[in-house]
Amino acid sequence: MARRRKRKKFKRDPLDFIALPRFNLEPETKKSIFIVLILAFGAIGLLSLFDLAGGMGIYLNKGAMLLFGWGRLLFPFILLGLGFFLYNEDKYPLRGSNYLGLFLFILSFHALLHLFVDQSEWQASVSEGAGGGYIGLLAASAFVKMMGFWAGLIAIICLLLISLMLMLNTTLIKLIGGESWLAKLFYPITFVFNKILKKGEEEEEFEGEEDEYLEAGDNAEGEEEEEFEYEEDEEFKVGKPEAVSFHSREIREAAALAAEIGDSKWKPTNIKIDLPLDLLNGKIGKPTSGDTKANLIIIQKTLENFGIMAEMGAISIGPTVTQYTLKPAEGVKLSRITALSNNLSLALAAHPIRIEAPIPGKSLVGIEVPNQAVALVSLKEILNSKEFKERDSNLTIAIGKDVSGKPWSANLAKMPHLLVAGSTGSGKSVMLNTIIVSLLYQNNPDDLRLIMVDPKRVELPVYNGIPHLLTPVITDVGKTINALKFCLNEMDRRLDLLGHAGKRDISSYNKSVKPAADGGTGKMPYIIFIVDELADLMVVSARDVEAAIIRLAQMARAVGIHLILSTQRPSVDVITGLIKANITSRIAFSVASSIDSRTILDSQGAEKLLGKGDMLFSSAELSQPKRLQAAYLSDSEIKKVVSFIKQAGGGANYNDDVVERQKVHGIAGIGMGQGEEDDLFEEAKEIIINSGKASASYLQRRLQIGYARAARILDALEDAGVIGPGQGAKPREVLISKEQYDSMINQGVSGVSLHNQEESEAPDDYLGGEEEEEDDDDDEEKDEEEREFDEEKDKTQKHENTKTRKHEEYKSEENDHEDYNENESQNEKKDDDEEEEYDGKYFSR
Repeated sequence: MARRRKRKKFKRDPLDFIALPRFNLEPETKKSIFIVLILAFGAIGLLSLFDLAGGMGIYLNKGAMLLFGWGRLLFPFILLGLGFFLYNEDKYPLRGSNYLGLFLFILSFHALLHLFVDQSEWQASVSEGAGGGYIGLLAASAFVKMMGFWAGLIAIICLLLISLMLMLNTTLIKLIGGESWLAKLFYPITFVFNKILKKGEEEEEFEGEEDEYLEAGDNAEGEEEEEFEYEEDEEFKVGKPEAVSFHSREIREAAALAAEIGDSKWKPTNIKIDLPLDLLNGKIGKPTSGDTKANLIIIQKTLENFGIMAEMGAISIGPTVTQYTLKPAEGVKLSRITALSNNLSLALAAHPIRIEAPIPGKSLVGIEVPNQAVALVSLKEILNSKEFKERDSNLTIAIGKDVSGKPWSANLAKMPHLLVAGSTGSGKSVMLNTIIVSLLYQNNPDDLRLIMVDPKRVELPVYNGIPHLLTPVITDVGKTINALKFCLNEMDRRLDLLGHAGKRDISSYNKSVKPAADGGTGKMPYIIFIVDELADLMVVSARDVEAAIIRLAQMARAVGIHLILSTQRPSVDVITGLIKANITSRIAFSVASSIDSRTILDSQGAEKLLGKGDMLFSSAELSQPKRLQAAYLSDSEIKKVVSFIKQAGGGANYNDDVVERQKVHGIAGIGMGQGEEDDLFEEAKEIIINSGKASASYLQRRLQIGYARAARILDALEDAGVIGPGQGAKPREVLISKEQYDSMINQGVSGVSLHNQEESEAPDDYLGGEEEEEDDDDDEEKDEEEREFDEEKDKTQKHENTKTRKHEEYKSEENDHEDYNENESQNEKKDDDEEEEYDGKYFSR
């Protein structure tokens, strides 16, 4: 005889008692019916108190009088309040602890009411509708029988407080302290106790100081004045002298750095903008998850068909997906569950399905099924949430809600940079606008400055004109590179200031400095560099952009400069390995393949997202990516916020130095753009002019540098008119003679373009007549050769020591400079032949 297999029990919904077995109703429909019934009973009960509910009200009032006694006056309001919270469960979610607290509150409150009735008349008072009714009678009798009257009273009051904390999900300090109604209720008692304690402390203090006070006599008042002046002087000596000398030194350092780097003054605007939340839209729709109980049974049956036994757990309905949790039986591999993703999709008729195994911090597996109707998450919900209001930094950015409907936000100061990537239309630009507006709600222009880059010219120009911008929204790649270099220079300047001040970060520095209005240097604002499309910048100037981003990502956190990068092309040539290594906080929206997901997050999962704000958020604090629904911000809301800021702020305060050509200090040879010259440029120019030879291999040996850098220096010398262009196998022609160079140096002529062959008025022998000059001055040539041979001999030993290291560098850079390979190899061979010839001459002498 076959044994019937027992079905595992799963967690039921609190409203499952409304089964309505004859009707196949949705859970939301059942819940709505229950809410209507509760509100109806509450309203009828309230009307029955005033005899306005007819015969039904009379019977209802009589039953409430027997059951609740005096508490019948409160019970209709309890029903109406419960119906209100159930209707707004998305805004005020109710948990099992809230229902337990409500039950304990009704029990303890009516027991407390019954203690006010004479104990000998407890039974008779119930029929008269006095005390706490039958509920109060049963509860009060149990406590008094076990503990006695006074101990029972204390226990009932404690139970009442516990029930309020459970029902309101709050703490005792918030319940009693502050401006709560309970604090006002107990104010007379606390006032009397405080008076008694204060009086006792004053008496003890008076007794201890009475003799000293009598000895002081008439000088008591004078000593009080001296004591006060002494305390003030002490305070001044402790804080002010050091601060004054520090600020003066700091101002001198800042002035010196300003002269070297550029304008470094952050002039305070003293603009205070309080953005009202009324500018944003409220709740937008509700999610429809379908029949969750049926889906739970389908999931369990599907797993059992493949031999996987699991105990079903709770259901979490989020704005985009519904998460069904389960606990596998012992010995079940998680890989077996994750491999059944397609089978579960087929059984549930839902695609795509994402399996989170395990859920971080829980011994459960989560199966995320898309909702039938997706609910948009408004930014106002996140900004108005308890989690956001209790933030510890004004650089907190609003992100969205998780699969359980919990609001999520993150501190940009701790990230400290953010990468946003995903396919077209997945929600990247909306996410950027959400981040920007959430920052504008928290910071004034003196606290936060923004640099925005939008090569697409469609998303960010709407913010032009707000006082938070350092420069108008940048759409040109060249200006973007200059803005990145401006941030590098500002980062170096701020690091120097922090070093002189002995502070570790911008937060501690801003707390220690004086305001500019009081003669101090003033605090430094945070700078956030926002790029809407990184791919466009990397295509045009990958080397410059990547080098600047890497350096800012590595060093700019302490000085309050943060990067937010966005791209719709998650490929390795845009999101390079070095960028990913330095930006650990990433947001991945829907992508086309698992390869793109790995490029962004180093893990799969983003290819199964639904789009329209559905994302995976990864940071250093999370063990694995967290699925969230991004907050939505419409264009009309953005325009309202920007218009309000422009009216309150009085217009923009731009800094023209941001997009001007910058010279970056400390990164010579790395990420140089137009207008920058290598630190070895002048030395290389002098070597080539004195020797009359121009080749990359020659500069490598003389300057002990790599091939790529030597080739770049040759290109710079060609642009400057010092040497001619490459001529195949022939060596480059040196267009500047030694005499001309010496005369220019003696005359104090400086600059890069010493000679331009097209515009030069120099004699022809300077342009190409070196052979005739050599024939006329053989003795001078021999002296020059001997000097050069001596230098080559001195360099030989050093060259041999670095030969192995340079060989590896040449090999790694060979692919990047294919245009130089053939010409420079022949030049190097010619240089070697010349060296052998010179060595023969030298040793023969």
